[in-house]
This record gives sequence, structure tokens and C-alpha cells, in this order.
Amino acid sequence: MGPGSGASCAITLNTALTPEEQRLYQDPRTIQRLLRDARTIAIVGLSTDRQRASWFVANYLQKEGYRIVPVHPTATEILGERVYPSLAEVPGPVDVVDVFRPPAEAVDLAHAAIAIGARAFWMQLKLANLEAAALARAAGLDVVADRCIKMEHARYCGRLQCAGMNTEIISARKARLR
Repeated sequence: MGPGSGASCAITLNTALTPEEQRLYQDPRTIQRLLRDARTIAIVGLSTDRQRASWFVANYLQKEGYRIVPVHPTATEILGERVYPSLAEVPGPVDVVDVFRPPAEAVDLAHAAIAIGARAFWMQLKLANLEAAALARAAGLDVVADRCIKMEHARYCGRLQCAGMNTEIISARKARLR
């Protein structure tokens, strides 16, 4: 059984990752645990533009009760939160570093996530840098690649079908993260 009250199977979004890489970096149990246990999510590359995916994701996560920490080199405030120019300048603990930057920047961001003691390194949908993923994983961080944190949260909480997506979860009741 999956999270919540219905039968669940892995959703099959298009991905460039091999089956082995999917096992390492798209594990449903890891994703569910991160979503359940995380409280603070640093969003690297969070845009000030309300039409950008990063802003939409951050807004959703904030409304779902997560503390978001915007990381942007020039902004000062996004979604009512103080913005930090880099991960190194974020005060306090970070559970998940969520990356909305090109894959070429991921290795440096993985080093930064390790340096601040983050628990997880998450590369958004269509973003995967295997060197960064392996680096973060070797340092003990949970790693997710090529998955959208908002879509995964919505899928496991029974909200994704509202956007016309097939969640592959069969249930008549609202799911909860376990």
C-alpha cells in the first residue's frame, strides 16, 4: 500500500535517467520521507516572477506549511521571506536544498548543500547532474533528481489530480504522508 488509503505505484514520468539511476534518485520511499520530515526548504534560483515555476512551487510549499528560504543573488524578499544570495549565507538548519538552476551549476550547489549540513539535495524536474547527485549521496545526503517537489507532494497528498494529472494512486480518500 502507498501513502494514504489507496493502492499506489510509481508514477512513470518521462525521464532521461536509467532504471538504476531512477532507483537511486527517484525512490518513492525517500521522496515520501523527505516530504513528511522536512520543515525548511532552501529554494536555489527562486524567481521573483510569479509566472515562473520556481515561484509557483515555493508558493505551494509555503501554503502547505513548509518554511521556504529563497536563495537568489539579487532579490531581497520573495513571498514575504528574506532572500539570501547564497546557501552559505542562510542562517539555521536546512532540511532540503531544492535546485532551480541549470544542471551545470549543480556540482557547486551540491558542495554548498553539504557545507551547510543540509539533509537532502533535490534537483527539480528535468534537472539531473549525476556528478552532483553522487557527490551529495556520498556525503550522506538524500538525493532526488528530475522530479518536481510540488508535484511529488501533491501526488502523495491526493491533490495532483486537481491539475489534470494522473497520479496513479487509486483512492477515494485524501492521502497523507506516512
